[in-house]
Amino acid sequence: MRYTLVLLALLISQLSYAGKGDKLITLDDLYRNNIFSMKSVPGFNAMKDGMRYSKLETKDKNQVVNIYSLADDSWVGTVFNSSMAKVDGKTIRVSGYEFSDDETKLLIKSEPDPVYRHSVFYKTYVYDIANNRMDLLADEKVLHATFSPDGSKVAYVHGNDLHYKDLATGKVTHVTIDGEWNSIINGNCDWVYEEEFGFTRAFQWSPDGKYLAYYRFDERKVPEYTLPIYNGLYPENYKYKYPKAGEPNSIVEIRIHNLADASSVTVNTGKETDQYIPRIKWTKDPSALCVYRLNRLQNHLELLLADARSGVSQVIYTETNKYYIDINDNLEFLPGGNTFIFTSERDKYNHLYSWNWKTRELKELTPGKFDIDQIVGIDTKRKKVYYTAAENSPLERKLFAVNWNGRGKELLTPEDGTHAITSIEGHNYFLDKYSTLNEPPIYYLRDNNGKKVRILEDNIKLALKLEDYALGKLQFTTFKGAYGDDLNAWMITPPNFDKNKKYPVLMFQYSGPGSQQVLDRYSVNNYFWHQMLAQKGYIIVCADGTGTGMRGEEFKKKTYLQLGKLESDDQIAVAKELGKLSYVDKNRIGIWGWSYGGFMSSTCLFKGGDVFKMAIAVAPVSNWRYYDNIYTERYMRTPAENPSGYDNNAPEKMVKNLQGKYLLIHGTADDNVHFQNAVMLTEAMIQADKEFESEYYPDKAHGISGGNTRYHLFNRMTNFILNNL
Repeated sequence: MRYTLVLLALLISQLSYAGKGDKLITLDDLYRNNIFSMKSVPGFNAMKDGMRYSKLETKDKNQVVNIYSLADDSWVGTVFNSSMAKVDGKTIRVSGYEFSDDETKLLIKSEPDPVYRHSVFYKTYVYDIANNRMDLLADEKVLHATFSPDGSKVAYVHGNDLHYKDLATGKVTHVTIDGEWNSIINGNCDWVYEEEFGFTRAFQWSPDGKYLAYYRFDERKVPEYTLPIYNGLYPENYKYKYPKAGEPNSIVEIRIHNLADASSVTVNTGKETDQYIPRIKWTKDPSALCVYRLNRLQNHLELLLADARSGVSQVIYTETNKYYIDINDNLEFLPGGNTFIFTSERDKYNHLYSWNWKTRELKELTPGKFDIDQIVGIDTKRKKVYYTAAENSPLERKLFAVNWNGRGKELLTPEDGTHAITSIEGHNYFLDKYSTLNEPPIYYLRDNNGKKVRILEDNIKLALKLEDYALGKLQFTTFKGAYGDDLNAWMITPPNFDKNKKYPVLMFQYSGPGSQQVLDRYSVNNYFWHQMLAQKGYIIVCADGTGTGMRGEEFKKKTYLQLGKLESDDQIAVAKELGKLSYVDKNRIGIWGWSYGGFMSSTCLFKGGDVFKMAIAVAPVSNWRYYDNIYTERYMRTPAENPSGYDNNAPEKMVKNLQGKYLLIHGTADDNVHFQNAVMLTEAMIQADKEFESEYYPDKAHGISGGNTRYHLFNRMTNFILNNL
């Protein structure tokens, strides 16, 4: 087996670096035929025994959930077949499924109806495996259907209220009854929490199933934003609550419902209501809930331990930061009741710590000048924590293990590149999505010593297909930034590159705080479109400037209170360095980006008109005053506190300097970066008597997709580049 794995990995490496054919990439290939799609391991769900996994597959036109052995991929059995599990004679189209903890039931999700970018309503069914019985959970589509720990109940959100259903009796209990659109939300996040704190299901069962802890958002004082939807004779105005920088937030309460007596208590989170509750998490004690409390400036975090019976809380951990504190899911409670392991930047790099709130003992587990990425899992049997880190280089991610006392650190994935790890129950195995800059992902099953057990997916078909195409060389490089830092970058040179010729350069970047576009991972953003442009004679360059991630806190947080300034200075400096290269035409350098990247490409063109010939901005922020408060104030504080930071670095305020060619693109139904940004920027350019081009996409959100949209969008950008660079 080991010999086979090594040979296959070597073959893929050789193939993916080659690409010596003569075929050219077309927009049809990319946005209509999707011929470069990569395979993943869809529907991979490890079972509780840590030895088997389930997979949703199609067999004889039926959808089935099959069980396989992790060790050798042998078929174990089938637990669901859509031909047998029908409701009123109707076959249900499965969009997703979840097991109950005892794996005797399935939640079958169908007919997805997305809400914004993350939440999804589903028609939801409960399937009893032993009895081959399928029952509708609720007549209407619901959010966040979740089994109780013993599988006897399912909680869900409908109509902004939290409910749960007893599966034995069919009785539905209304945990809340005051939910109302644009007013009160129970058990689901408001828009800004969903977008910026990265979670949507705002309730959790206690480990013993006796309590339901849930969020209550009172958003009545949050200003409304209106999105016109152009889908009929008269546009429909969609209104939702969106708190822009400096504006009021929802008042958030954490409540705990006792299923035994139907009583509820409100957790004591203090008298201050202008604050955030970015996470809740049950401890190992089923009657103790951990509640995160973060001040509005997001530089003072407290963890509260709340009693589920009374709501009384105590502070068990406090952290402050002169800049801001990032919120993530890197916190796990250990058995014993008084200790948790978490990540913090308290020593200027993101590291693992253990904290005992009884003894007040804090221990750093992973010291060094590198950043931890994620806690992968806590192994209670071996008393280890598994985590990914960029220990040797910001460009990589590898899997490590360390004992709870900080000793015995092990490197489990030594191969250079990026290892995206999925933990499996029991920690006997891990799923490793491994790739490098030029090698498509291979999905390995590894044991807890890091040994490769087998390959689940190798993407060899994609590697073979790429052999037929004339691909440019993709490689890492560095550039000197505006303030002396060496900036990590990648570069694609055209096929048959000749260093004696002069080439135009298109720069791409995102540049947002803590982001990373330059990583030893396949594939880099918009890779095949960039390869198409390389085939047309362009060099493509991406550099991660000041403020990007995995280089320590100080590098990341230098942009505090002045978003856009240092980042754009770095991109301009990179462009100037490129212009000095013998094979670059310094008069033909352009830049583009999306979202924060569009904000940056606009800023770079307006500040660097002597360097950049053109820029494309897709869905850009044009002034941080127009963006949501959680994200913006984390880095900028409020407009009242920092007016110059907002206005001195806003593209809207820089348009008088526009010299080159500029293309502004936006979706009219963008609920994230509002179309208002494009409108205000357009008005500023009109008043400054500046010529520019624009493209808007009716009823399209921040991703600007659907139907023929992506083809049209990238065709528009391609032609703009060909005509202006």
